[in-house]
Amino acid sequence: MPYRKLFYLLLSAVIPVLSLNAAVKLPSVFSNNMVLQQRTDAAVWGTAAAGKTVTVQTSWDKRTYQAKADVDGNWKIKVHTPSFGGPYTVLISEENIITLNNVLIGDVWLCSGQSNMEMPLAGWGKIMNYQQEIANANYPDIRLLQAIHVTSNIPKTDLEVRNNGWDVCTPKTVAEFSAVAYFFARAVYEKTKIPIGLIHSSWGGTIAEAWTSYETLQTLPDFAAAAQKIKTAPETDKAGYEAQMKKWEQEKYKADKGFENGAAVWAKPGLDISGWKTMRVPGLWEGKGYPDLDGVAWFRKKITVPDSWAGKDLTLSLSTIDDDDIAFFNGVQVGATVGYNQDRRYTVPAKLVNKGDNYIAVRVADNGGGGGMYGNVKEMFLRTADGQQIDLSGDWLFKIAFSFKDIPPAPQNPQNPNRPTVLYNAMIHPVISFAIKGAIWYQGESNAGRAYQYRELFPAMIKDWRSRFQSGDFSFYFVQLANYMKRADEPSESSWAELREAQLMTTKLPNTGMATIIDIGNATDIHPKNKQEVGRRLALIALNKIYGRKNEYSGPLYRSQKISRDKIILIFDHAQGMTASGGSLKGFSIAGSDKKFYRADAEIKGNTVIVSSKNVKSPVAVRYAWADNPEASLINSAGLPASPFRTDSWEGITKGVK
Repeated sequence: MPYRKLFYLLLSAVIPVLSLNAAVKLPSVFSNNMVLQQRTDAAVWGTAAAGKTVTVQTSWDKRTYQAKADVDGNWKIKVHTPSFGGPYTVLISEENIITLNNVLIGDVWLCSGQSNMEMPLAGWGKIMNYQQEIANANYPDIRLLQAIHVTSNIPKTDLEVRNNGWDVCTPKTVAEFSAVAYFFARAVYEKTKIPIGLIHSSWGGTIAEAWTSYETLQTLPDFAAAAQKIKTAPETDKAGYEAQMKKWEQEKYKADKGFENGAAVWAKPGLDISGWKTMRVPGLWEGKGYPDLDGVAWFRKKITVPDSWAGKDLTLSLSTIDDDDIAFFNGVQVGATVGYNQDRRYTVPAKLVNKGDNYIAVRVADNGGGGGMYGNVKEMFLRTADGQQIDLSGDWLFKIAFSFKDIPPAPQNPQNPNRPTVLYNAMIHPVISFAIKGAIWYQGESNAGRAYQYRELFPAMIKDWRSRFQSGDFSFYFVQLANYMKRADEPSESSWAELREAQLMTTKLPNTGMATIIDIGNATDIHPKNKQEVGRRLALIALNKIYGRKNEYSGPLYRSQKISRDKIILIFDHAQGMTASGGSLKGFSIAGSDKKFYRADAEIKGNTVIVSSKNVKSPVAVRYAWADNPEASLINSAGLPASPFRTDSWEGITKGVK
């Protein structure tokens, strides 16, 4: 008889099922297919009737553990886990028995942040080669726990998850999972063969203070009052909020010049388009000359279709849009979607399709952050049922209907994720007792305008988590912001550069590591598609620092400078085999005491770079890759890019911004 069946029968013989009235219950982090952290005392917890004794039995060592539920019915038991392996069975019983099957012992990683961590392989993400990557994602020793978006004004005890628990990594389960987290796990697993559990808890567009506890924010003057307000506020006033939103939506439509008396006049085929601008899509409009636009804008495109298409149903695919859209074909609405992370595929009825010229119009509403029609070029098309298609990427007409600055502010959503503490409370606090190996983090875009503030906030958040998790001073690896937006013609100030600097400064915390991706971003897409390399670079850090591999894990890191007459000599760590990708060393600028930076000449010598400019006779400072979307070509022999940096400490543009 197989061991697990015998184990279950023996337990059943000594612990009869008497009643389910006081049944032992487990939180969502405990389910079939789970991963428990290896070589530790891993907590298992839940609820039962007050005073009742709960028993936990583990098949890997045939041990029995017991604990009594307290007056509130809560219990916690720590089970000793061996080195990685499995599958195993865990039995939890009191007046009922819960059997957890297909349990692995391995390393558990918490994965969090905003949209670039959340970005799935498929869905709105559609990463590079996503179809092939999904098809190849058969990794039964990688397990996935996907948190659902939830907010809370006070700490919650249970995590809301998809599928009621852990999934085995397959093409079906990985498609809507975090691409960065998956590629990180895959790279670690392929080198170590250690089972990996991924707890993915992230939310696009969110701020770091939302992921930080009330107690820690009380120590930070910029956030203390706001956190206090959240803690004491009613959890929700759904009816009141919906009534206010209805009025606000009416204000929006009144302000929208694209509508007249309820009719979408900017969607009409015969519209006078004089005064409309041209914008190339896909791409967010922040990188196309509208960096501060939160509001509504319209896009139009004239399409000439073959005569044979007339009178046939068509599929209109608009890839992804940030945040909401209404799509029109020849002046008639054919679809509408709410949410930046949704696919846009609409059916154009045959009766709307004419011979020759046809007109597509899209009303795009951006509620904050990035806005516009962005995403995969290959997912923008007009297609017939038999596969003939017209590419819709390229130039569209563009016109702003209104900015949110022109109307009263939107009512505060009581479930808005961008409020201090609410994501920590709902999506991190429920798992603080779960033993983990470490965390990976990709966030910062939403805090870039307050980069100086991030210098204090980000390390405070890391220390906050470490102080609360059972695993204590766990490893915390994060991704530095990628290059993004229009490339500046001359050296200038940059809030994104200042945010990258704050991230670099955070590596001074012990057991941290930073993956630099300044070379694989996209000027027109805040969600670059090469998530394979992001995950791999995070894994390089873990493989070196945790798993004993000797691989290089960082690009060149600035250590110090030496001024030599009209030159500055920069000294680097992780400098083995430094060279210029593409053959030309770019991205350096230099300044004298007047603080005016000029593009500089740069030359590599060993572990140093010598920087100079004919415009600066007495230099005092150098900056490298200091821009939203900089030129950056310095790499080492591992092909890893140097982190952006500056040698000066002059006041930045986000100093004092709150």
